[in-house]
Amino acid sequence: MKIPKRIQPLIEDGLIDQVLRQLMSGKEATVYVVRCGTEIRCAKVYKEAGKRSFKQAVQYREGRKVRNSRRSRAMEKGSKFGRDEQENLWQNAEVDALYRLAEAGVRAPTPYGCIDGVLLMELVTDDNGEVAPRLNDVVLSPEQARRDHATIIQEIVRMLCAGLIHGDLSEFNVLVDSHGPVIIDLPQAVDAAANNNAEWMLERDVNNMRDYYGMSAPEILETKYAKEIWALFEAGKLTPTTELTGLFDEPTEEADVESVLVEIQEAFDEEQERLARINSADDEED
Repeated sequence: MKIPKRIQPLIEDGLIDQVLRQLMSGKEATVYVVRCGTEIRCAKVYKEAGKRSFKQAVQYREGRKVRNSRRSRAMEKGSKFGRDEQENLWQNAEVDALYRLAEAGVRAPTPYGCIDGVLLMELVTDDNGEVAPRLNDVVLSPEQARRDHATIIQEIVRMLCAGLIHGDLSEFNVLVDSHGPVIIDLPQAVDAAANNNAEWMLERDVNNMRDYYGMSAPEILETKYAKEIWALFEAGKLTPTTELTGLFDEPTEEADVESVLVEIQEAFDEEQERLARINSADDEED
């Protein structure tokens, strides 16, 4: 097939020998099947910011750190240099996440590097060497649904223990090979400790999986893994080997809104008094 423009430099540098076919095109990238020497791999070509349909990038970027202060300032100002740096950060987030997940033992494609907006990684296949299907294309028996749901929950826990939340997990971002689920598509992965949206993102990921597998095994719909996992994580008690129950007792006490408002008012009054003392001291010095 015709070599995509973004892949051409990798061909010239000998990192890719042949583009075999397009595998898929999504909201963030287009993926191609490529040959690298004797290996068949994926080349994920990220779309430019203006052509992506992923609209909530700001929520996902929160907590991602840039060590270089000049780059950080440029990104805050939104200059062309800053926008380019923001793109590099977005594109490299997935390969960084994949390396962290590999170290944590999470089933995800093996990364081979990200060069000029092209991520080279493992092509996940079935026993026949064909591309592994997405979860939404697999017909599940109740037994397989229960088994694979338990597996994906364990993978989510391993991710969280490694400090990451997928942030967009669904039946479209999970492949199924002969050993079970494989998690893919991680450019929006978030830092669990540094992102204020982490809790609801985790809950959405877990509940998306619950709802999908629950269509084949309805008892899964009664589980409350999301709240159980987050409670253990916040308490510092979550480990990759934690035995979960899928049960969680919701707090039954109503919030004491009046007391909270009183505390807010008292804090405000104290701050006003502090500012008044500062102004008074300044006046005396004058």
